[in-house]
Amino acid sequence: MMLVDVPFAHVLRMSDDVGMFEHASGSTPERQHGYCVDDVARALLVVERERDAEPKLHDLAARYLDFVVSAQGPDGRSRNRLGPDRRWQDEPGVLDCWGRALWALGTTAARGHSAEQRGRAAARFALGAKQRSPYVRSMAFAALGAAEVLAVAPLDRGARALLDAAATAIGRPGRDASWPWPEPRLEYANAVLPEVLVAAGELLGDVRALDDGLRLLRWLLDEQMHDGHLSVVPVGGRARSDSRPAFDQQPIEVAALADACARAWRVTGDRRFSDGLELAIGWFLGDNDAHCSLYDPQTGGGFDGLTRDGCNANQGAESTLAMVATMQHARDLVPR
Repeated sequence: MMLVDVPFAHVLRMSDDVGMFEHASGSTPERQHGYCVDDVARALLVVERERDAEPKLHDLAARYLDFVVSAQGPDGRSRNRLGPDRRWQDEPGVLDCWGRALWALGTTAARGHSAEQRGRAAARFALGAKQRSPYVRSMAFAALGAAEVLAVAPLDRGARALLDAAATAIGRPGRDASWPWPEPRLEYANAVLPEVLVAAGELLGDVRALDDGLRLLRWLLDEQMHDGHLSVVPVGGRARSDSRPAFDQQPIEVAALADACARAWRVTGDRRFSDGLELAIGWFLGDNDAHCSLYDPQTGGGFDGLTRDGCNANQGAESTLAMVATMQHARDLVPR
């Protein structure tokens, strides 16, 4: 399998002095649609994962951190949408943007490129971690930020409580071996749920959570295979009775699988999960239902989804960052 270097050219193209634009027409940023915390938090996350980042990425990290902090309300909840006029368009809440903000803040607190950034992010994470969301994926995204904090501060009470609460919200696998998933249908970024359980097992010493997470992740990989490659759930999700392959398949689903497999492989050493990671990398490079590469080497961008006829030509923030995050694992974890 041919691997690519981690590309940041399109991330830079999509960013300005405020944050990262949400949408693109082709590779051209659509500035009129403004920004969202969902994407800027993702951008902060991938930049902070770069161990030997160039100065221009340090600048991006500072900019993205400012954006995520400015979205946070005084009680730790988060706004999401900033218009092109640079005015917030919504009120703080505990939706996915809150969870992703905490994921990015926890990552910056653990891996930030300066002591000042690490301290600032840690304080903002602690504030946001006092909140709870009724939405399981919002809790799961936040819990991954808690896992980052616990990797460097294993006794942090707020992070431990948040990770434990998220694992409880996810619940146990079902009794039906053909559908052990704890929800009636697969939705989006599904692998974040078993990843949180694996993290709870590793960082909280919860052996049952670890076993549950590994079981669900193995099942999820099997459930999303077709003719020897990944065939992930479409944008509308999938019930057990739905036919496959189905479209539009979303890069965020594959990036979540890559993250979860990377963690499970690190924790267990089980080659099933390194194989899963290779499948995720392969999906972006053309080993998918449409035999279409979702990585554009000319721009450094990632295409917005996989259709029956090939790739969506647009290269928005979410898809580009999903591709970048997956290629980071290719560089760090896949043997060459």
